[in-house]
Amino acid sequence: MSDRIVYQTDVVIVGAGNAAMCAAISASEKGANVIVLEKSPEKEKGGNTTYTHGSIRFAFDGVEDLKEIMPDLTPEEMEGSDFGTYTDEQFYDDMCRLTEYRTDAELASQLTSESFSTMKWLHSHRVRFVPIYGRQAFKVDGKFKFWGGMIVESVGGGHGLVDVLHQEAERLGTSVLFDAMATEIIRDDDGVHGVIFKHKGITKEIHAKSVILASGGFHANTEMRTRYLGPKWDIAKVRGSRFNTGDGIQMALTIGAMPHGNYSGAHAVGGDVNAPEFAEGFQKLSYPFGIIVNAEGKRFVDEGADFRNYTYAKYGRAVLEQTGQFAWQVYDQKITHLLREEYKNRQVTKVTANTLEELAEKLDGVNPEAFLKTIKAYNESIETDIPFNPTEKDGRCTRDLDVPKSNWANTLDEGPFEAYGVTCGITFTYGGLKINTKSEVQDVLAQTIPGLYASGEIVGGLFYFNYPGGAGLMAGSVYGKIAGENAARFAKREVT
Repeated sequence: MSDRIVYQTDVVIVGAGNAAMCAAISASEKGANVIVLEKSPEKEKGGNTTYTHGSIRFAFDGVEDLKEIMPDLTPEEMEGSDFGTYTDEQFYDDMCRLTEYRTDAELASQLTSESFSTMKWLHSHRVRFVPIYGRQAFKVDGKFKFWGGMIVESVGGGHGLVDVLHQEAERLGTSVLFDAMATEIIRDDDGVHGVIFKHKGITKEIHAKSVILASGGFHANTEMRTRYLGPKWDIAKVRGSRFNTGDGIQMALTIGAMPHGNYSGAHAVGGDVNAPEFAEGFQKLSYPFGIIVNAEGKRFVDEGADFRNYTYAKYGRAVLEQTGQFAWQVYDQKITHLLREEYKNRQVTKVTANTLEELAEKLDGVNPEAFLKTIKAYNESIETDIPFNPTEKDGRCTRDLDVPKSNWANTLDEGPFEAYGVTCGITFTYGGLKINTKSEVQDVLAQTIPGLYASGEIVGGLFYFNYPGGAGLMAGSVYGKIAGENAARFAKREVT
């Protein structure tokens, strides 16, 4: 007989980030006893949520909707801001368009249609939101104009969001075990009945009536990255949590769960070439207003193809495919005042020069002659009669270049010039488990595994190739809430 320590609960949740804690709060609201297993020590809790700014995408019809989740909005803020609208249809269209229409239509529709009600639910649980004036708005004619469908962030960023959700879960009676790594799902022919885990190196068990997996993807697992994403991904920098090593996915696949989604795809951004692994503030995302060149001194992406929110998660892959897996972002003085705050970090790979010729010699690893040729052709190709407007896709473009720039094309001719060295940083992976609209995990026969639920980045099928910024946190919240509700009902054997 095993002498393991055994815990008993209604619902056990693997993971302790946004999706997991939304599930914990939701299950607790339904009267379930909940235990959360967090692989990390307490000081590093929160998974990938802590690597975000807390920016979250949701559908809203105007400022009156925003006031429901930001009741502290002042009359001056409302008067001085053009928040616009972002309808359910626009959100759904972005999900379809950016994934090349491969997103799971049923899940995507549920995500977008329930996004606003979930925001109100988060607000009811003491999550505070504020407008993203610093990163999602530019002042035009004295008024802040927001762009790209993302308006708010949680107070305190990702860390603040995690702290509030943990406090709420604790208030509702949830217990969290840190340094607790789940290793196996307990299952028989009737469904799942808990998990086996290592708690500070000691193997223990939790017997539960339902299990929620919210432990993220496999971006921090070198072997899985290379197996699924392909060559070079083993040398990509890891921007997200070091604890997201695919454990939940592998445990679920072992008991017959259906793998689902874009296993060869990942959220990967351009960020500082010399940043340490698992670094926050890694990304460098003002590239739509400048150009990006590779070792051959050539541009290789359309920096202005769309708002940064709609391209940043795929351009890291493009950098990884370049010689040496690096590139340089280049700006002149017309643009430097628009650079985001991460360009001002103390630890940044940056060179400056008064002339383009001087800059060419400072770009480490770049062919200087080819770079100057690229700049000349780029400057001569710009439709300068079209006004520059950073708050909309302005159509200020290039003509007759092999790699076009579709918007925000400005000549690079006013020194001093600045350039920033970047590489690929992977944040999370897109492949995961198949769920239905109740967040129930499906098996390889497309049947529900009784008692097993999933939410957050472990869910496959929502994102392919690309990703609308802020949709990950929203998906984690929506499906965390749904998973918690249904896991609690299952545990209580309620009829749904």
